[in-house]
Amino acid sequence: MSTAENLLRAADANRLREHKYAQRKRVNQIALTLSLAAMAFGLVWLIWILWDTVRLGVGGLGWATLTQMTPPPNEVGGIANAIYGSFLMVMLATFVATPVGIMAGIYLAEYDPKGWLGSLTRFVNDILLSAPSIVIGLFVYAVIVARFKTFSGWAGVIALALIVIPVVIRTTENMLLLVPAGLREAAYALGAPKWKVIISITLRAARAGVVTGVLLAVARIAGETAPLLFTSLNNQFWTSSLSEPMASLPVTIFKFAMSPYENWQQLAWAGVFLITVAVLGLNILARVLTRNKI
Repeated sequence: MSTAENLLRAADANRLREHKYAQRKRVNQIALTLSLAAMAFGLVWLIWILWDTVRLGVGGLGWATLTQMTPPPNEVGGIANAIYGSFLMVMLATFVATPVGIMAGIYLAEYDPKGWLGSLTRFVNDILLSAPSIVIGLFVYAVIVARFKTFSGWAGVIALALIVIPVVIRTTENMLLLVPAGLREAAYALGAPKWKVIISITLRAARAGVVTGVLLAVARIAGETAPLLFTSLNNQFWTSSLSEPMASLPVTIFKFAMSPYENWQQLAWAGVFLITVAVLGLNILARVLTRNKI
């Protein structure tokens, strides 16, 4: 083959490479443009929602909002009973569900990572993670509310706990699987039993991620309305008894926002603002805990 033919072949190869490079560059620019457009589209709505939440929510805040009970139409009042009810049910649900979720996650990651029981548990957990919250509310309604013939705070706690458990299970399992196997092997080499290795080594190494999962689960149930409509319902007055209907911020917001009364609508926006700030704070705390950690 002559030198001229070699030069022609090299020139053709260079042109082909340049053509492919230009084609890939155009595709990359199109994909980047579409991605930025999608991001901008989402940010516009997010900023709009947050702006309305702050603008209308702050206007409805006041001392009476935080200290008085939900009022009748066109009268002065607040949402203190709803704030207390939401706080109590969310905290109790977290207290009940967190140990169950962490222990189940430990079992899946440490004791049965590939067994049939572990696979079945993961399958059921995935179903619970993707199940609409209203389905869980209807389940608790059929099992507890209909049987005892009364709405109650305890039913709301159980419904919220059933939402927390699968989130904590998945987070705990994933965080434990990220712990290097060398840490476990070193502990076993020193003669430590399995339960001691889990408590002192793996769980401690993954604690930031586990706590983050719990906080994200709390942030999720803080705004759940559907399960509470079928379980705790609502209460216009202050009550500390979990055996009777109990007010909550999501249900109060749902009820007041749908009303034609101006004072109820203002209180609904104030409740939206409070929930938004609480959820934002929990998410920021979760980010801080997992920064530069497993």
